[in-house]
This record gives sequence, C-alpha cells and structure tokens, in this order.
Amino acid sequence: MVARIIRKNYKKVRNLFFDFFESEKASGFLLIACTVFSIILANSSSRSMYIGMWHYEVLGHSLQYWINDGLMAIFFLLIGLEIERELYVGELSNRQNALLPIAAAIGGMATPALFHFLLNRETATVHGAGIPMATDIAFALGILSLVGNKVPTSLKIFLTALAIIDDLGAIVVIALFYVTDFSPMYFASALAIFGLLLLLNRCNMNRLSVYLILGGIMWFFMLNSGVHATIAGVLLAFAIPFRKIRNNSPSYRLQHFLHKPVAFFIMPIFALANTGITLAGNWAEGLATPNSLGIFAGLLAGKPLGILLFSYLSVKVGLTKLPNHVGWKHIISVGFLGGIGFTMSIFITLLAFGDPAVVESSKLSILFTSMLSGTIGYILLTRQSTT
Repeated sequence: MVARIIRKNYKKVRNLFFDFFESEKASGFLLIACTVFSIILANSSSRSMYIGMWHYEVLGHSLQYWINDGLMAIFFLLIGLEIERELYVGELSNRQNALLPIAAAIGGMATPALFHFLLNRETATVHGAGIPMATDIAFALGILSLVGNKVPTSLKIFLTALAIIDDLGAIVVIALFYVTDFSPMYFASALAIFGLLLLLNRCNMNRLSVYLILGGIMWFFMLNSGVHATIAGVLLAFAIPFRKIRNNSPSYRLQHFLHKPVAFFIMPIFALANTGITLAGNWAEGLATPNSLGIFAGLLAGKPLGILLFSYLSVKVGLTKLPNHVGWKHIISVGFLGGIGFTMSIFITLLAFGDPAVVESSKLSILFTSMLSGTIGYILLTRQSTT
C-alpha cells in the first residue's frame, strides 16, 4: 500500500519536473524578447523615460531595488524548492545519478571563476569572479528545446540538475562574498526565524500560510542584515516541508503555484529592469577591459572546459557514469549551454560593482557571450541529432 502511494507520488513529482522544464524553456524565449525590447528602448528617444521608470522611488528605494531584492527573493524561493525536490526524489536523491551533475557543476563554477580571477587579479574588478560561475536555467533549457525530441531526455535532466546545483553554488557565493554593511543583530534575527521554521517542519506543521508569513519576516531581517535578502528565499524553501507520500505537500503545492508567476512575470520584469543597456559611442571599448574579457573567457571557455573536464575525471575514476544515450559530445554541447549566464550573472554583477560604467560593460559582455555560447551549443547539438 505504502509502496503504491510512493510510486503514485513519484510520478506526480516527475510530472512536476517536466512542468518546470516546459515553463523554463518558454520563459527563455520570453526573456530573449524582453531583453531585446529593453535594449531597443534604452537606445531610443524614450531612453530617459524608460530608464527613469526603473529608478522611480517607492518607499524610499527605487523600483529596480524592490525588483532585485524583493521579487527576486521569490525566484530564489523557487530555485530552493527545486533543489529540495531534487535532493528528495530527483536526480540528486540517488548518489550515482547525482555525482555526475555535481562534478560537472563544480567544474563549471570553479574554472570560469579562475579564468576571471587570472585576468583581473590585483585590480578593482577582481570581485567579479563570481559573474561567469552561473548558468541561466531558462535560457539553457530554451536552447536545448529548440533541437526537439532528438535530444535524449536524460540530457535534459542532466542539464537541469547541473544548472540547479550551479545556482546553489551561486547562492553560496552571494551569501559569503557579497555582503555589505553587515548587521549581526538583524542577521541573528533572520537565523532565529529560520530556526523556528525548521522546528515547525519537525513538528509536522503543514500550513503553508504560516511558513510564508514567517518567511516574509525573515526576508525583512535579512534585507537589513547586509546579507542579500534573496538568501531568505532559499532558506525558506528548505524549511518548507517536502512529504514524499503526500499529495498536499506544502513544498509541492508552492512549487507548482510559483512556476508560471516566476517564469512569465518575475524573470521578464527582472530582464526589463536590468538590461536597459545604452550603447554609447565607445561601448565597444568596455568589452576590451580585463573584467569583460574575464566574463567572456569564463563563460565561453571556462564553462565548457570545466564541465567536460570534471565530468570526464568523475567517470574515469569510477565515481559515476554517463546517463543512457548521452555521449561526450553531448556533454561538450551542454558545457556551452552552461555558458549562458544572463539572470544570475547579471544579478551578481549588480552586487559586485557600484560603478555604473563597469556594470553596463559587464552586462553587455554577459549578453554577448551568452548569445555566442548558446549558438555554439545549439549548432553542436543539431549536428549530433542529424548524424
């Protein structure tokens, strides 16, 4: 009886993964449209009005601030719920299956960061080493979906797991290295709320509203702690109960509810608010700076190299094996798709730099390199599917 319930709910969770995949790939195409639209407006006669709109003050802060620190906390909440699901019943719940995307993600984070560091050591822009570490799930899955059903399902799952672990790594980097005006009192208060949430979880409290209300309070404390407020979203995700054999699991219900609002509202709004890049007369010079070159080298070369090398080593030493119907050419192709930074890379850029000129050139480098990496990954996958 219990086994039948577990199998039934496992199918539901698997369906949740494919719902996530479908919404993410559709979101990727919407993000492309929003980015193009934003750049066009930022370089049109409506530039002042468009840029000024995002800097309009609401409750003492700009609209852009509330998007990046408020709405993006919900994005991080969904990412946290995805990580939780993967750990319980997804690819990361099985040691053999988990090791390959974990190894690939570690290589895909460490190698790009190293490339950027080597090009920017002893400069003011060395703090941008975290920028090329991240993979944009929506864009990467969107490009992968263009190849159609000729791509093995196991490759889609591998890329999704890799990107989720990648995001977890980026979250850790944000929490550790991008802290400003740290307040021990507010941070301790946020952790106290997190501890209370974990206690409620242990006591089998399943009322989602209780977690969301306390999560909102934790977000407020984190916002004022100096640690980026979006971390509260991740902590909340791990505190919300995930019940393997329950249809009404709070984590399952919230994740299912958040898919579309995050994919079709929050991420497009983030793109519109943060990709209004003005291409001034000397914009190309910004792409030749050590920081921009570090982003370029990290995403375009470091990502595929790190993903391939660490995957190969993990298989070579016998820790893991390639998924069914997946070869090394597939891993190389996915490595280039991993070089699509966008959302998380832009997010880290905003945390790393205060100079508007450096921020703008970083964004431009991210967009240009992500487009190039995605194109290369698509071409490689298309060639494999036709051979």
